This record gives sequence, structure tokens and C-alpha cells, in this order.
Amino acid sequence: MAAVGLALISAVLFGAMSVGLRLGLNRRPDVALATLATVVGAFVVGVVVAIAEAPSRGIHAGAAWPFLLAGILQPGVGQLLVTLAIREVGASRASVVFGVAPLVSVTIALLVLNEPLRWALVVGAVLIVAGGVELARERGRPEHLRAIGLLYAFAVTILFSARDNLVRWLSTDTSVPPGVAAAATLVGGLVVVALVLGPRVRRWAGAGPFLAVGVLFGLSYMSLFEAYYRGRVTVVSPLIATESLFGVLLTALLLRRTEVVGRRLAIGAVLVVVGGGLIGAFR
Repeated sequence: MAAVGLALISAVLFGAMSVGLRLGLNRRPDVALATLATVVGAFVVGVVVAIAEAPSRGIHAGAAWPFLLAGILQPGVGQLLVTLAIREVGASRASVVFGVAPLVSVTIALLVLNEPLRWALVVGAVLIVAGGVELARERGRPEHLRAIGLLYAFAVTILFSARDNLVRWLSTDTSVPPGVAAAATLVGGLVVVALVLGPRVRRWAGAGPFLAVGVLFGLSYMSLFEAYYRGRVTVVSPLIATESLFGVLLTALLLRRTEVVGRRLAIGAVLVVVGGGLIGAFR
């Protein structure tokens, strides 16, 4: 039950991060600054959590290097694509595509981690695909939102899924506590983002909202790692996918003037979340 609760907390925070990132990009459409500041904010959260848990769990920094490599996937390359997806297609639509991640994650888990196949996985996969098709058929998308963002978002799901399975695999046989593991992953991601995007950031004025978004992202990341230390990919990943629903709801509340939440978008979000929930409930 702890894994379930932590996964849902991570989903809520990630959905809020997506919407907050869109709000920040509406004020300052600087992808490099937005991505770098978000990862910096998350890194600060990771360091604070790692320090806080050290007295009871230790640090074991020497054994944390594999998690640095996971950070190259996400938040390294992945967070840049997250920012691009949200800029191009909006927070709600990007969130729905992000929700497809359980389909990829569970497939990898079945093939690589030998997790069991159940009928619910097949039905859930069909629902998730149906949700993606419904979103692709959408015609009421505002003109300033570009469909290429859907491709960016789908690429993100692949990176998320690879990261999730790698973290789960590493967590089953490691002395590194989850907070330190998450912090190490954020270090790996920060190095990649700083090397690629750092030279493009000319000034940090206006970075405050993105740093705040990074705090949400960091807290989501900490919850994610705690969940994967306690539960299998086929349990945690579908619950994380409910961020699609939270992203759409928050968008309808805070961004309804710039992102139209129409029927197809709502149906797509529901299908994706129900599919993910089915995979998790009948694991």
C-alpha cells in the first residue's frame, strides 16, 4: 500500500509540474532556461532529502554511480523533451501522452524483468492505445499548439519507461537508500542538461517560476523512487500514469483560456488512466 500511495503522490506532483511549466513558458518561452532551472530546483530537493535521510539510512554514495547513468535518460535527455512537448502541444495534451508510459514500462518489465503477464495487461494496453488514438484524432486543438509536441511527448514515455525499469532493477539489490539514489539520478541529469543547455542561457532573470516548478518535480521524483523501492514496475507505473488526469484537470482549471480541453482530450485522458489503472489493479 505504501508504493500505491507514493506513486499517486508522484503523479499529482508531476501533473502540477507540467501545468506549472506551461505557465512559466507562457511568461518566458525559453526552453533552455526552463529545463535547466527545473532540474536545478529538483536537484536541490534531492540533496535536502538525501541529507535528511542519512542519519537513519546512511548514504552509500560509492554505490550510487549506476543511478547517475539513469539520470542521463531522465531528467537528462527526458526533461528537455518534456519542456519541448509542453511548449509545443500544451500541458494537458502532453500529460495524456505521458500517460502511455505504463504500456512501454510494462512491456519492458515483462521482457527484461520477467514480471508476470496477466489478461488485464492486454486490456489495459488496448485502452491506453485507444486513448492515444483519440488524442491524435483531435481537431479542436488551438492553432498555437503544434502536433510535433505529441512526438516529443511519446519519446519522453520511452525514456521514462527505460528509467523506471532501470531504477526498479537497481533497487532490488543495492545498499543505496532511495533519497540518495534519486539525488544521484538528478546529478546525472543536471550534468547532461548543464552541458547541453547551459551555454544557451544568457541570463537567469525570470527563472524563479521554473525553479519553483523544479521543487514540484523534485518532490515527485523522491516519491517515485520511494515507490519503486517498494513496488514492481507493473504496480507503480500505471499509477504514475494518472498524472494524465491530474494534468488535464489542472489545465482546465488554470489554463482554460490558452488550452481548450475538449471532448476528445477528456476521453483520451480517461481511457489512458483507466487502462493504466486496470493494469495496476489486476497485476
